[in-house]
Amino acid sequence: MLYICCPFKFSSVISITDLARNRVIKLMEDDGFNHNSDFVRVGVKSGGCSGLSYDLKFDNNLKEDDKLFEDNEIKIVVDKKSLLYLVGTTLEYSGGLNGKGFVFVNPNANRTCGCGESFSL
Repeated sequence: MLYICCPFKFSSVISITDLARNRVIKLMEDDGFNHNSDFVRVGVKSGGCSGLSYDLKFDNNLKEDDKLFEDNEIKIVVDKKSLLYLVGTTLEYSGGLNGKGFVFVNPNANRTCGCGESFSL
């Protein structure tokens, strides 16, 4: 894992499984982004039934408080406020019968909602 612009010494910030990587690349291409130069912006915002929810989108504009990382050939940007909530998180992709989509496996979450889209610490 490559860490760029981050003063913290975390063993892992966000890792991406192979299945999630493949889906990210496909979706980025579909939306006109290039996974070699653009990135996935991951954040945490207030909301959801457990108090906090994940925010995931493609971007190509770095902001002043962003931290840029790379895992499994995907560039990941996290804003400074969300960083501590996401340390050690794995981004997975589930395409099973119960629904399709990205799943955050966050070791920092004490409680998650039934759909897995929100959490609390």
